[in-house]
Amino acid sequence: MARTAVPISNLVGNGSLADPSGTTLDATNDHSISLSTVHSEELVIRVTNTHSSAHTVTLKAGGANPPAWRGGQGDLTVSVPATTGVAFIGPVSSSRFQQAGGLLHVDIESGHTGAITAFKVPRGT
Repeated sequence: MARTAVPISNLVGNGSLADPSGTTLDATNDHSISLSTVHSEELVIRVTNTHSSAHTVTLKAGGANPPAWRGGQGDLTVSVPATTGVAFIGPVSSSRFQQAGGLLHVDIESGHTGAITAFKVPRGT
């Protein structure tokens, strides 16, 4: 099954960005974030949790070398606290997490409800 795409919101150097609502979590299909317009080292991922239990989010290690020559370090698993929890992940290393085709894969634990948002952090501001 195709993963649910997460669009990237650009943070504004020396400016502001209204808080985007994000993409509804899809624990069935999981998510992908395209790195076609951003280096992963400029990417921060926010995940919220509206479920009554804590859940984990997993950033999948890249399986191909290249691009993920450090993929052998494995996945990154982050716990998101229950009910009103928020976790920020990143910036992340493309050498560890980039999949073939220039994507990052984010897996969502079954039962996890909330939203995922990807932010591009501008350089040199």
